[in-house]
Amino acid sequence: MPQYQAIVDDTLKGARETLGATASDKEVASLAFDRLAVSFGLKILEIVPGRVSTEVDARLSFDTDASIAKGRDLIEQYEAAGVSRERVLIKVAATWEGIQAAKVLEEEGIHTNLTLIFGKHQAIACAQNGITLISPFVGRILDWYKKDTGRDSYEPAEDPGVVSVTEIYNYYKKFDFKTEIMGASFRNIGEIIELAGCDLLTIAPALLSELQSTEGELVRKLDPVAAKAMDIEEINVDKATFDKMHAADRMATDKLAEGIKGFEKAIITLEEILSKRLAELEA
Repeated sequence: MPQYQAIVDDTLKGARETLGATASDKEVASLAFDRLAVSFGLKILEIVPGRVSTEVDARLSFDTDASIAKGRDLIEQYEAAGVSRERVLIKVAATWEGIQAAKVLEEEGIHTNLTLIFGKHQAIACAQNGITLISPFVGRILDWYKKDTGRDSYEPAEDPGVVSVTEIYNYYKKFDFKTEIMGASFRNIGEIIELAGCDLLTIAPALLSELQSTEGELVRKLDPVAAKAMDIEEINVDKATFDKMHAADRMATDKLAEGIKGFEKAIITLEEILSKRLAELEA
């Protein structure tokens, strides 16, 4: 977007200055990418009253130590700009390694958002490790089941993504976990209506407009008191259990891998764009 070109150019120049003339364009672009993520996060925080999520490089999804280091660096950049860490969530893919990285960050007072949640084992592991917030992808779960079963549609209450988030919500409330659930990636307003009462929902503008124009009473479907009364088995998810449950869940296995690859591809594309712009600036 033209209005942000100056921010991009200044960030590239700053990254070059930090790394020096001997650094490759790729190295400079990688540093600039991290700094831009924070710069745009700062812009968003000027508008919104709450929190912003900034993502750890998806290529680090299976590297605990590198994810911890990246999370610390991102928070340091925010704090250097005068923003409290209470307003920032470090977004990490919910691999076992990512969850362990997030646990360390949480212990240091750095809040995390574990993304690409597709299975109950991921959600339980996050809660057990003190994660601030998880983002289950409702629509992507539905997409997988439609393709796998050949069905064109599901009734909202039977939507596999809705069922997954409902199960996670009830589990958390039953066992008093404080981790927040932010449903994401919706395909229709039926999913949103069925998840009324969830801690948080991230809803696209088009679906917000459709909700606004829909008449009727919005009934709360997810309720912590009702969840408390449910007969739910508590599960301890250590690494062996996580790996076993993940291997047994074809949907979670497919969608987590697909999601990480998609994020990686997007980062590489952006770094290529930044490298090209850097070359233009230095020509």
